[in-house]
Amino acid sequence: MTRALLCLGTSAFALTALWAVHMPFREYPGVEYRVGDIALPPDWQEQTEWAFARLMYPPAPYRRGFRFGGWDWTQGLTMWTQDYPRADRHFAPAIRRLTRLHVRSVEQPVNLDDGDVFDWPWLYAVQTGTWRLTDSQAASLREYLLRGGFLMCDDFWGDSEWEVFMESMRRVLPGRPAVDLPDSEAIFHTVYDLNDRYQVASRGSVNRGRTDKCEPCPPRWRGIYDDKGRLSVAITFESDVGDSWEWADDPTYPERFAALGIRIGVNYVIYAMTH
Repeated sequence: MTRALLCLGTSAFALTALWAVHMPFREYPGVEYRVGDIALPPDWQEQTEWAFARLMYPPAPYRRGFRFGGWDWTQGLTMWTQDYPRADRHFAPAIRRLTRLHVRSVEQPVNLDDGDVFDWPWLYAVQTGTWRLTDSQAASLREYLLRGGFLMCDDFWGDSEWEVFMESMRRVLPGRPAVDLPDSEAIFHTVYDLNDRYQVASRGSVNRGRTDKCEPCPPRWRGIYDDKGRLSVAITFESDVGDSWEWADDPTYPERFAALGIRIGVNYVIYAMTH
């Protein structure tokens, strides 16, 4: 009986692993780009060891989040698609170039309701000042983080958006505070030494001659630790790292923002894969 159960368990694991390897690539319309606006790279079907996983989430009903009233967030066109997929497809080759990770050239949108979040060790969420996770999604994300997953939250601004973000995070990780990270935090030194951090501006802010989206909004580098002292949630609050990836190849976007944003991303990815 023990041997039979072991064989059954091994087979189930093998099937799960096979499913993870062959999960279909998913693409949705975004708030900035339609499907097809950003061409698929020629090697988009290559099997690799790491992919940029982007969190899909429902918007808070009392915050902005719908491009079209009543649109189904599981079909795109809501705030989880900010910068998508241009940012993702610019950042992926940067990770290829600057690390030894074998990186897929296209992203993977991840819906917590689908149960496949555990296949993606690094998860990125944008505009989390507009999200509202359901209780079941919060439970799934909590299990993901406690199993060793890593979440990067980016591009949200001001006290009101912080409170919207934390309303969901308090249900994801109850009793675990979000704290300001010290310069000595390992995530700032995993590949690059990032002692000289500054606000990463959006392209829209640059066009307006400023770096912030509200006033006063100084950059905050925050995070949430697990019980073992591992940083499981990294928060680039009041910076727009996603825009630095999205516009890294645009000559009108300042190089200093693109360079810092890519270094931040590289550090966060390698930290997630090694801690």
